[in-house]
Amino acid sequence: MSLDLALLLAQDGIANGAIYVLVALGIVLVFLVTRIIFVPFGDLVAYGALTLAAIQAGERPGTIWLVLMLAALAFLVEAVSLLGRGAAHRLPRAALVWLALPALPALVAWALVGRALPDAAQWALTVALILPLGPLLYRIAFRPIADAPVLVLLIVSVVLHFAISGMALVFFGPEGARPRPLINAMFEIGDMVVSAQTLLMLACSALAAAGLWLFFERSLTGRALRATAVNRVGARLMGIRPGVSGGTAFMLASALAVLSGLLIGPVTTLSYDSGFVIGLKSFVGAIIGGLVSYPGAALGALFVGLLESFTAFYDSSFKEVVVFAILVPVLVLRSLVTAKPADDEEEEL
Repeated sequence: MSLDLALLLAQDGIANGAIYVLVALGIVLVFLVTRIIFVPFGDLVAYGALTLAAIQAGERPGTIWLVLMLAALAFLVEAVSLLGRGAAHRLPRAALVWLALPALPALVAWALVGRALPDAAQWALTVALILPLGPLLYRIAFRPIADAPVLVLLIVSVVLHFAISGMALVFFGPEGARPRPLINAMFEIGDMVVSAQTLLMLACSALAAAGLWLFFERSLTGRALRATAVNRVGARLMGIRPGVSGGTAFMLASALAVLSGLLIGPVTTLSYDSGFVIGLKSFVGAIIGGLVSYPGAALGALFVGLLESFTAFYDSSFKEVVVFAILVPVLVLRSLVTAKPADDEEEEL
């Protein structure tokens, strides 16, 4: 393999890795706060890209109906919970938080889509539609069972993925879509030609990884969010509300998902089920990074992109096999590193 060819493959791998970085960061974010492996994260990425493509085509995206349906269900779940606790006086606030606020961008989108809107307004409308999805899904599916074992949360997450992707098939159809890029420009770096969209993806990935690390390691609010996952009872005793922490984590995850969709959509065609594969590969990157470190997840996702690119050069039919097979030695190595020696365990007993 020549050096020029290796550089081209590395460029392609870094571009693919940049796609996985933001998704891996979102998966780590949700897991650190709620212990939930959020399988539908990739589906939210696909919803972001498909929603923007529909708005740019002058069509009303099916995301409007999804938001309205989830808002009604979330309010119903919250109302039943409040009435069961004898807190009926809090119903107006619940209607504002879980029904009115999520439904507002959906109604605005219904009124504006089809008109001549500037690109910035289309992006803002897409963000406003996708942002409530995470907290709504958390309130409906995860918050009632927040204290359940991780395996139960994972099963619910998988079921939720199939439900969301099935609705995406109904809303957007089986064909893929590709929105217009945010920036139309090409740059020459030596002998390589790099698109501005790829550079934007890399910059956003680096900023997101650094920002999340600083937020959770250096800020009091970030540490409070992490404390919720470590010990929910202890967090309550310290004045931290686990429900609010979970909703905040899912809100941040929705923001990362829609940002990923806006950046990824113009680079690769996405369909209703594309998010699942992207989410799985990003999860592999997050596992390589330890599933607890944002910089580690970013480096792991970039490694997955490079591995996929070089494997596809030799045999494209094995690229998924190699990417997912790399999990086996990684997990074995981590188990050996974290396992305590038998003598140490006997001494502790």
